[in-house]
Amino acid sequence: MSFRIRTARIDDLQHLYEMAKLTGGGFTNLPADRGSLTQKLDRSERAYRRDTEEHGDDLFIMVLENVETGAVRGTSQLFTKVGQTWPFYSYRLSTLSQTSKELNRTFSAQMLSLVTDLEGASEVGGLFLHPGERAGGLGLLLARSRYLFIKEHRSRFGEKVFAELRGVIDEAGGSPFWDGLAGRFFGMSFQEADYFNAIHGNQFIADLMPKHPIYTAMLSETARAVIGVPHTSGRAAMRMLENENFSYDGYVDIFDGGPTMVAKTNDVTSIRNAKSAAITAIQEGEVKSIISTGALENFQATYAMITENSEGVTIDPEAARNIGLSVGDTIWHVLR
Repeated sequence: MSFRIRTARIDDLQHLYEMAKLTGGGFTNLPADRGSLTQKLDRSERAYRRDTEEHGDDLFIMVLENVETGAVRGTSQLFTKVGQTWPFYSYRLSTLSQTSKELNRTFSAQMLSLVTDLEGASEVGGLFLHPGERAGGLGLLLARSRYLFIKEHRSRFGEKVFAELRGVIDEAGGSPFWDGLAGRFFGMSFQEADYFNAIHGNQFIADLMPKHPIYTAMLSETARAVIGVPHTSGRAAMRMLENENFSYDGYVDIFDGGPTMVAKTNDVTSIRNAKSAAITAIQEGEVKSIISTGALENFQATYAMITENSEGVTIDPEAARNIGLSVGDTIWHVLR
């Protein structure tokens, strides 16, 4: 498979812009706005070039590249410490139970509370795969290669990591959750709010959103039905996150109500299981794996057939060509 993951560069702007136009809304980390994408790429390049390893407010952007054609066919992002430029808001779904002795009944009510519980955590986000490439496990490569990067640069990331999944979007591009809750306070459509957030951040939520809990019983049935439910295109991603030891703990996106999946960074399956090894030979291997090489701006990853031995690993010739490996080089690897 002639694809590799590599660090994004400023000259990837047009590729990212073309992919952003295909997202269909609700995809804040990949706005269809050249100015915003340029700022993100600039921020990413500064992060890759920072030579100190402390946990800071960095953004790393990666792209999926067809090695044979040079075409960029996907992208993903890593935020090392959210909530530093402006507060990182989520809704937290909880239950309040109250008992009436006179009625001899207990009533349970679900509530949504505006919280900043995830500030300081790291986020894996911005994953988008071109519709023409949604086969052959490329989405899995995009997603899991980030965990090898975290393993390589563990001190740059927090003790918790999370992923926000896009919520339910209707055929007209609207959000039942937004229409039933936040839209009533802001006087703007979901598309307008989503775009504004992607360009300017969500401080306007802090300025205008009521801070007291919202009883879900007060919402419309259509809004209640989508709380914590992923977009149809995100169901596979949710299963993939669950396989990585992420779980849904009641946090939902303030715009579309999609679920936020959370894990302890060191407990993420791919991070916990990743191994470092030297390449002992370039030859066909036995086990399909994801491998990575290089630090920071030199980071690359690809699929490989490898065989472990007492001195290291062998990797197949195509994988070696994809990311420029030779005998004696060191890689990180984790089972496919």
